[in-house]
Amino acid sequence: MTSTAHPEPLWQPDPQRIATARITRFQAWAAEHHGAPADGGYPALHQWSVRELETFWRALAEWSGVRFSTPYETVLADPAMPGASWFPGGSLNYAEHALRAADERPDAPALLCVDETTEQKAVSWAELRRQVGALAAELRALGVRPGDRISGYLPNIPEAVVALLASAAVGGVWTSCAPDFGARSVLDRFQQVEPVILFTVDGYRYGGKEHRRTDTVAELRRELPTLRAVIHIPLLGTPAPDGALTWSDVTAATVEPHFEQLPFDHPLWVLYSSGTTGLPKAIVQSQGGILLEHLKQLALHCDLGPDDRFFWYTSTGWMMWNFLVSGLLTGTTIVLYDGSPGYPEIGAQWGIAERTGATFFGTSAAYVMACSKADVHPARDHDLSRVSCIATTGSPLPPDGFRWIRDEFGHDIWIASVSGGTDVCSCFAGAVPTLPVYVGEIQAPCLGTDLQSWDPHGKPQIDEVGELVVTQPMPSMPLRFWNDPDGSRYHDNYFDMFPGVWRHGDWITLTDRGSVIIHGRSDSTLNRQGVRMGSADIYEAVERLPEIRESLVIGLEEANGGYWMPLFVHLSDGAALDDSLRDRIKRTIREQLSPRHVPDEIIQIPAVPHTLTGKRLEVPVKRLLQGTPLAKAVNPGSVDDPELLAFYAELGRARNG
Repeated sequence: MTSTAHPEPLWQPDPQRIATARITRFQAWAAEHHGAPADGGYPALHQWSVRELETFWRALAEWSGVRFSTPYETVLADPAMPGASWFPGGSLNYAEHALRAADERPDAPALLCVDETTEQKAVSWAELRRQVGALAAELRALGVRPGDRISGYLPNIPEAVVALLASAAVGGVWTSCAPDFGARSVLDRFQQVEPVILFTVDGYRYGGKEHRRTDTVAELRRELPTLRAVIHIPLLGTPAPDGALTWSDVTAATVEPHFEQLPFDHPLWVLYSSGTTGLPKAIVQSQGGILLEHLKQLALHCDLGPDDRFFWYTSTGWMMWNFLVSGLLTGTTIVLYDGSPGYPEIGAQWGIAERTGATFFGTSAAYVMACSKADVHPARDHDLSRVSCIATTGSPLPPDGFRWIRDEFGHDIWIASVSGGTDVCSCFAGAVPTLPVYVGEIQAPCLGTDLQSWDPHGKPQIDEVGELVVTQPMPSMPLRFWNDPDGSRYHDNYFDMFPGVWRHGDWITLTDRGSVIIHGRSDSTLNRQGVRMGSADIYEAVERLPEIRESLVIGLEEANGGYWMPLFVHLSDGAALDDSLRDRIKRTIREQLSPRHVPDEIIQIPAVPHTLTGKRLEVPVKRLLQGTPLAKAVNPGSVDDPELLAFYAELGRARNG
């Protein structure tokens, strides 16, 4: 599905917004100091940023006031992928930059924290800095040295932010999981990296209930023999278990933080892939690479600064939490919400935005669509006058999602659908405050990101569906995977199809006006009679029907040369999958998309299985339907409801007899 020739924009920034945007100021400054184009707006700036890659990143570091305690020798010593070497010789610290605003605005809120009780707590910049200083000193006293791993089994609470920043301050390598992960899922991640410190809670509140985690914590302690200390946070009021330190004790002192000055490529944290078909990939990213990439994204693309309040619904098990914490780099107040996205009712996230005065509202595309189906009216029912941007990620925002936001909020709202990956903890294509927004499209490739759509022969193309590739390195690309000594897993994941070029595994279209359309994962592409279509296109069409709550489409190449394409549907309450609904589903796909992609069967299911971070399990379900045994097709610990998989395993066994 390619773009139409000349659609009308859904939104256009007014001249004042363009003039005052940080990206506009950056372009003027970079033109004066580094030879960037003064005219031509964002398209000219982007072209310069990939053509003069080193100059762009040098300019960004200068513009952002990045403090190198030892100077770097060159920007990009080796541009080869994988293994590009950035800013060799330079030393810095991520946490030092995240706490800079404490000097200028010590009493302003750095964190606004909300939970399901709707009580709001503020943590000032001065208090955040004090706690980080105290905890960093305690970590050093516990023997933590640069390179040691520090783990958190924590919800989205202020203590998690303090722990991450203290880890970065001492040169530790942070890694976290949300407490809704079971013990096996956590151990699949943490055992790979062998942490020396574990921060834990006794439980958490979600959906109006308390969920105790003391037994899980005890199991983690037993199964992580490298731990030197466990630090207990009594979220539900439980005393610390034997041998554990308490949060209040390790953060009691008033100590100026000491920031270890580290090489640019020193590890900052380990993130994990969803791990649906085996152990999750343990993705290592650098202090300097994340610092620069997130300064670019948050200051220039999201246009965030000291007067903003940045909310994104996330958990500590998703890269968007790390991205949210990096809002501190721009002096922005970040909003932490700990709880269910839809409690006590589906519109709860909008209430959080109202109470916290959020200016930038981030959520999942699935949440927007759920609100539209549930007849939620956020701008009518809440004072959201401070919200200037609504951003979505996790999956492509369907065109109806764009229209719903515009209809609810009016023509002045900036809608930013963004797409990237845990692999780079950033966006390949995303928000640009100075560009128009078109229905169903991401505004543009991001600065310094040489994003292209390639055909199977490695030829770039415009207005055609192709593989998402990045042809030049980005600073936040992984240093490596943990426990991948020869780099073979890292290479095979991204560089196997096109040597020396990052292939991400998404289908995209780059339009002739510079916008980007994401069609879903290329390894779950629907390819019938040579016509390829992304699953996202099917979902967007089918889920407009009020009877369909959610759907899952799979395309299976069969041994006899045939192709079987079932559509699984989770129905809304009270709906029935009768002949009439089946006919409407088929007609919708035939008329709106393609007659070739009408499903062979439509099958009702109790729910769609997802990863723990909310992505539909297309590839594992495909493997189950091909007859792969459940134990080999999917890691149950990576799935939100593993019991849902038995249905597909049984169907696969029956089909493959």
